[in-house]
Amino acid sequence: MPDGRTLSDLAGSPVVIFFYPQDDTETCTMEATDFSSLSAEFGKLGAVVIGVSPDSADSHAKFARKYGLDLLLVADTELKAAKAYGVWGDKVLFGRAYKGIIRTTFLVDPAGRVARIWSKVRVKNHAADVLAAAAEITPGGTAVRRAR
Repeated sequence: MPDGRTLSDLAGSPVVIFFYPQDDTETCTMEATDFSSLSAEFGKLGAVVIGVSPDSADSHAKFARKYGLDLLLVADTELKAAKAYGVWGDKVLFGRAYKGIIRTTFLVDPAGRVARIWSKVRVKNHAADVLAAAAEITPGGTAVRRAR
């Protein structure tokens, strides 16, 4: 992570890691702003939310400033995390095949185990669904209603 921490440093807290293709594109912006708008609720659970894309740290900084994002964005320019998590793969857009980030979210429980994976994410209501799942795995977590 940019601040030198590792996932093991976050043990004892739920961690949300969402992989997204590119800063400042319509769907990626919606996803990041949705997670950011729920940052206080994730914070009440002690959860850390991390967005990961192949964009540079400078791109992330501009993206975060432009939309007032309240979450950690990690630059994976060499695709090490994307490949390790299995989210770099074949995609098709308008009949054109290419390699890219497959929008995926991982919820890691306080013990450091992957509790849930959302693959090929549809962004609408996704952040609220992840928040509800994080509440379910958090000791003493309160019930969180899914916003619809």
